Amino acid sequence: MARQLDDQITSRYPVGRRLRVLDVGMGQGTQALRLARGGHTVTGLESDPTMLEAARDALAGEPAGIRERVRLVEGDGLETGVHFLPGSFDVVLCHGVLMYVEKPDAMLAGLARMLAPGGLLSLLVRNADALAMRPGLAGDWQGALTAFDTTAYTNRLGLTVRADRLEALTATLAGIAAPLHAWYGVRVFTDNVGNDVELPAADELDRLLTAEDRAGRTDPYRGVAALLHLCGVRRS
Repeated sequence: MARQLDDQITSRYPVGRRLRVLDVGMGQGTQALRLARGGHTVTGLESDPTMLEAARDALAGEPAGIRERVRLVEGDGLETGVHFLPGSFDVVLCHGVLMYVEKPDAMLAGLARMLAPGGLLSLLVRNADALAMRPGLAGDWQGALTAFDTTAYTNRLGLTVRADRLEALTATLAGIAAPLHAWYGVRVFTDNVGNDVELPAADELDRLLTAEDRAGRTDPYRGVAALLHLCGVRRS
């Protein structure tokens, strides 16, 4: 996903331009810190105190020049208008958050308002059109059959959450003046790999990531990815 996001940023903005980035639901700050290391100014919004503390700890280990480019704010993604002025950011990230929001349209509209004209909205969501893939590939046939008829699923934390369909999100993005510009699949081949599995050797990992990246950009593979990465662009 980082490769996909970087491609979208470099195709929209001059090389070397320092962007204003808002990371909504930043978690432990992986993407926020990566973008700050790239020279961008990043604001991380996080409602979970444990995640926010983890992000603070990670930030504390960075050089001073990177620390000064990152601001951490405790708050909910549904309340961006409370914390920030409209049009304050060039890029807004919302990765792995919408599945926890029962009715996401209002939140997405608020995120779009945070973007300057021409700004990039990056969403990472669970793919409701491929929910049967994980149980099916694991040989859980009843789970696969059930997944065909629902947008609910149990995530790796044991929580029942919601997946989104590409068609519905495309319509939503058009309605909030940030129409879909590009979309990708994420975790096409590796969704059933457990979190506790050790990473392969560097050369094998590079091949794995290259294969995932290519599949995520290629039909029909991207359509059955576990996750979808959608990029909308705010109308000028």
